Amino acid sequence: MIDLPASIRVFERGWLSSNNVLLVDDRRTALVDTGYATHAPQTVALVQHALGARALDYIVNTHLHSDHCGGNALLQQTWRCETLIPVAEADTVRRWDESRLTFRATGQFCEPFSATGTLTPGIHIELGALDWQVLGAPGHDPDSLMLYCAEERVLISADALWENGFGVIFPELDGDSGFAEQHAVLELIASLDVATVIPGHGAPFVHVKQALERAFSRVAWLRADPARNAKNALKVLLVFRLLDVRATHFDALTDMLENASAMRAAASMLAPRNTWPKLVRQIIEDLAGEAGPLRIDGERVSARVA
Repeated sequence: MIDLPASIRVFERGWLSSNNVLLVDDRRTALVDTGYATHAPQTVALVQHALGARALDYIVNTHLHSDHCGGNALLQQTWRCETLIPVAEADTVRRWDESRLTFRATGQFCEPFSATGTLTPGIHIELGALDWQVLGAPGHDPDSLMLYCAEERVLISADALWENGFGVIFPELDGDSGFAEQHAVLELIASLDVATVIPGHGAPFVHVKQALERAFSRVAWLRADPARNAKNALKVLLVFRLLDVRATHFDALTDMLENASAMRAAASMLAPRNTWPKLVRQIIEDLAGEAGPLRIDGERVSARVA
């Protein structure tokens, strides 16, 4: 059991949704990241149960991937809460520019929401009666942020550091730099006095040095052969899709490679287009082993877990 300050409560979520971090003090309440749209009613229920008669005052998004901001719209409908997003995403959200938002590119979904304010790396905000420094965390996403409380030595790392790795390095799929940025973010974390990490996925953890060693090693491994990052991205996005829709067919999954630009970019790094059906089948078969998250029944593929 991780000993966190009384004003911090972590809702550790399962598949599809990121963790949610609820911060409460006498003045305001805030939720860092809101999970996926499919799970939005669950997110609202968790927050209502924790807050009782109090309202949610703030949503804070570390970045705008669908599993971190998919609950924004329903939370905004439930409470008249302020919503703070990375400053680089402000215009994109204001115009709801589907060509720049990542949801269509990954074959995912997010209800449109509005933002009332922004977060810029270097600023400080008070949440849960604690001072948090906003830190830039490019790599997984160019505009991603982390929150660091020096007094309590707590880092809300989003997808920049998990206990065993970090999120897909999406910029590299588009030919942009991402491995170097991810390495630099890990160096930044290593320079901080961090006792506890609250990651975007998985339980909070205290063995920060060991997690960083694993993450540095993984960056080097991915950087040595970028196809490894592409294959991981395709696996993650295919599993996400199956967990969302519960079941589909191989042809539908292959069609996703054509229609979702991030998946198309990953597949292009791995195989010629005329072999994409074979590529999808190979990846799904790898994921449908005895302990895997998927199962195959002829041309039909379904998810094993909720």
